This record gives sequence, C-alpha cells and structure tokens, in this order.
Amino acid sequence: MSTASAGFRLMRAGWVLMREGVVAALPGDELSGLPRFGWRLARLFTRRRALAYERSDRLAKAVVRLGPSYVKLGQFLATRPDVVGNDMALDLAMLQDKMHTFPKVEAIAAIEASLGRKIGDLYSQFGDPVAAASIAQVHAADAVHDGVTTKVAVKVIRPGVRRRFFQDLESYFLAARLQEKYIPSSRRLRPVEVTETLAQTTKIEMDLRLEAAALSELGESTRKDPGFRVPSVDWERTGRDVLTMEWVDGVKMNDIAGLEAAGHDLKAIAANLIQSFLRHTLRDGFFHADMHPGNLFVEANGTIVAVDLGIAGRLGKKERRFLAEILYGFIVRDYLRVAEVHFEAGYVPRQHNVAAFAQAIRAIGEPIHGQPAETISMAKLLTLLFEVTELFDMATRPELILLQKTMVVVEGVARTLDPAFNMWKTAEPVVSGWIAGNLGPRGMMLDARDGAKALLTLARQAPELAARTDRLSREIDLMAEHGLRFDETTARAIGKAEAHYSRSGRLALWVIALALVYIAWKIV
Repeated sequence: MSTASAGFRLMRAGWVLMREGVVAALPGDELSGLPRFGWRLARLFTRRRALAYERSDRLAKAVVRLGPSYVKLGQFLATRPDVVGNDMALDLAMLQDKMHTFPKVEAIAAIEASLGRKIGDLYSQFGDPVAAASIAQVHAADAVHDGVTTKVAVKVIRPGVRRRFFQDLESYFLAARLQEKYIPSSRRLRPVEVTETLAQTTKIEMDLRLEAAALSELGESTRKDPGFRVPSVDWERTGRDVLTMEWVDGVKMNDIAGLEAAGHDLKAIAANLIQSFLRHTLRDGFFHADMHPGNLFVEANGTIVAVDLGIAGRLGKKERRFLAEILYGFIVRDYLRVAEVHFEAGYVPRQHNVAAFAQAIRAIGEPIHGQPAETISMAKLLTLLFEVTELFDMATRPELILLQKTMVVVEGVARTLDPAFNMWKTAEPVVSGWIAGNLGPRGMMLDARDGAKALLTLARQAPELAARTDRLSREIDLMAEHGLRFDETTARAIGKAEAHYSRSGRLALWVIALALVYIAWKIV
C-alpha cells in the first residue's frame, strides 16, 4: 500500500505542477514523439493566469501548494544542475524558503519536550517568530549566562515536518526508480542515488544537534580567518528539535542599499567571500554549502557571518588536491594537466584518450581568457564542463556537484556586490598558495608521513589479513570443486525479491490506470 499511496501523491504533485504551468514552461519544442504530446497536453490543463508568470514564479507557486517537503526537494535539485539542467537549477535556487509561521505555543512545546526543561528556566524572554522556513522557524530570545543576559536566536523544528517529508520521500523514490527503468539515458545521473542523497541530507538537517556540530566545527576551523565567522552555539539550550545560537547583528548581503548606507566596501566583501569559501574548501575540506545572500550577514567591521549550516559539504584530501589542480590548470591554461587530473582521479574512464579530453577542456577554457572580467562566468564554465564530461562518460560525482553548485552561488553573490568581479583573479592567490603548500616539498613530506602511518597500520593488521587470505583461498578451492551454492536464506531472499518485482509491476499499471481516471474526472 505504501507504493500505491506514493503513486497517488506523485500524481497529485504532477497535477499541481501541470496546473501551475511548470510543465508548460519547459522547452517542449525541442521534444518529439510521446514526450512532446505530453507537453502539449500539459499546456491545455495549465491555468490561464499561470501563463502570465515567469517560470521561477510558477515553480514558487506550485511549491507553496505542495508543501514544505517540496521546497526542500527544489532546493536540493538546485544543487544538481547535472540532473535538472543549468537553467532549471537557477530557477530552483531562487525558491524562497519562506513558509507560514506556526504558533508560538507549539514552538514552546517542542523546545520543552526536546530539552526536558520549562521555557522559563531556559530563556528569560522568548519572543514571537522572526523567520520561518520549510523545516524550522527562528525566534528571538534572551538567555542568562553567568548573570549576564544575552540575545540569542532559537531555531525550532516545524511540527510534523518529519512525518510529512518521509511520506513524500516514498514518492520521490518511486519517481526515481521509474525514471531509471524507463529512461536509459538518465541512468548515468543515478536518480535513485540522488534521491538517497536527498534523504540523508534532510535527515541531517532535521536533527538540529548536527547543525550545531557543523557550526562548531566551522567556527573552530575559521577562528583565525580574517573577515569571516559563524555564530557560536549555546549547547546547554540545544537538542534534536531546538538550536540556540548567538544573535547576529548585521546587514544581510542581499540588502545592497543597506550595505552601502553602512559604508561597507562592496568590492572587498565580494573578494573576501570568494577567498573565504575557497580557503574552507581547500584547507579544511569542509564548507558551508548553502551560501545564498539570505544566509550571509555583514557586521559593522566588515566581517561576514554565515548562518543556517543545515547543508554542509566535505571533500577528502585527494579530492581537494584534484580540485586545486583543476582550478589552477584553468587559471594558467594548462589544459593537458586538467585532463590528466580527471583521469588520475578516476572521473573519466580509461578507455578515453587524454589528449582528446584535453582538447575538449581547451574549448572550455580558452574563451574565458582575454575577456573582460564581468563576462567571465563560473556558471557558464560549469555548464560547458557538464556537457563535455557527458561526452566522455564521466559519472556523476555528488561531492563535486555540491561544491560546484555552491561555487556558482557564491560567485553570483559576489557579482551582485561587484558587477566587474573577476572570479579567477580573486581565486588565484588562495589556489596557488594551497598548491605551493601542499603539492611542493612540504606536501611531499606530509604524504610521506601519511604513507608511513598507513604502512604501520597495515603491518599491525598483517596476522589478521593472512588468516583471512587463507580462509578465502580454501573457500575458492571448494567453489571450484563443488560449484557456487546458495544457502537457504539467500534462496528465499531471491524468491521474495522476484515476487516483489512482479507485484510492483502490476501495481504500477494500476497506478497509471487510476491516474487516467483521475485526469478524466478533472476534465469533466
């Protein structure tokens, strides 16, 4: 029944998207056959007034009707331009994560249940909500620390949002499985894996203790960084459903007039923002992955304060090295090295030719050089890079996609502050400095140290590895002599999976039939 209910919820979402003109706004003229017929049919069912809106406005209205979990889905898909296309990703990134507030009494009940203390014991004053998003809302409050009263921001999970999201998540998985089954060209994008990433990301977002931990970690790693910080966490007043943190007094970065009125140097803020982001990514391998201007404040002294760390990205040491070399290769026009890095990282299958891939990379990089600073766009470069890597069978790399999306958003924020902003010139000192420190003699010494530690660990595990190898050798000999056999549990599991697959196929046919009946009823 969960598959059936997921199907009905999916049909409702499709109907809302169709009625609000989202489907009609897609480039259907480029389609042919059945998809083009479906697009033309969707235009017939679109509300007349919806046709007057821009596509981003149609998306916003549809999402409001569908509820908070679809806001989160849209924001997540905005991080995956490889899946939805660059234009659609930009529209999704513009979705305003602003929902109706829920009653203050419900917020108090959630706080008291999460922390096990009365609201009066936690805060000397607890105010009305000042902002509301898809997953949580924020209240202003006062807390007493060692006899000193300080203003704090209290983030509280929206009641019922977990149940609603996990219900809708069943629909997302159903859509992903159908897409993977019936649209072979989409398998390279791994839609089921993308949905699993969404599920994991949102689970983390819905536990505010994890967001607090992310704020704490980023705060420690940026403690000595000039011009950037995150708010401190009040751990005594933080739990699964509530996060209490320092109140930030500053001008939001999307308030350009307010920044100018406060006397800030907008060009310096733009450069600081980009260099801070690259410093966190390359040096720490841990970065704020939702750096839209609504999450960025500028204090009176020009320091950037980043809030709402529900989405964070991580890169391992190897990925950071490859990223730095790729960026530096574009900066100095060493396209062969950029291509070699893609192969060394395993991003491009070995059957392709390095020189041919370098030629394709050159086609991306050369148009950038020699242009005015205001025409050099990271978004344009990444769009071309997606097209080229698809030609060379590069599989989706979720960790890099999140990084690339954040880089595009940060560049866009910098350009609103400084229309002539030069991404590459600003990035060069951070990237080249990291390469000098990590790929030169010092980097070789660090690699040698890490290698020695790995060898020591391997030596300690040698007896256990030898025993495992001996067992594996004996099992292979038995398989060669008697053939491969399944135990009873495995055989039952295979039979159960086959039966489930058959039932799912029949159920899908029923869902499609009911969808047609539903649409016919709506027409009548």
